[in-house]
Amino acid sequence: MSTEPDDIVARITEIVAAELGVPAEGLAPETDLRGIEGADSVRLLRVVAKVEQVWDVELDDADVFGVSSVADLSAVVASALQVKA
Repeated sequence: MSTEPDDIVARITEIVAAELGVPAEGLAPETDLRGIEGADSVRLLRVVAKVEQVWDVELDDADVFGVSSVADLSAVVASALQVKA
């Protein structure tokens, strides 16, 4: 899986769209994840679990708690990948 920032954002957008049942085209990096219709804590945890699986990383709970957008989650993933490298 690519570690380029734009690729991370694109893949996370796909994951969010699939897990929340919304079109990826309607999501921007700044989209508030909690504001998406149908989003709840269980679905958002599924997003995080899928992201961890795709990049084979374990995201810090404190970092995940502060995530509110695709861009935020992408930054957390990028940081975890740097630590892993």
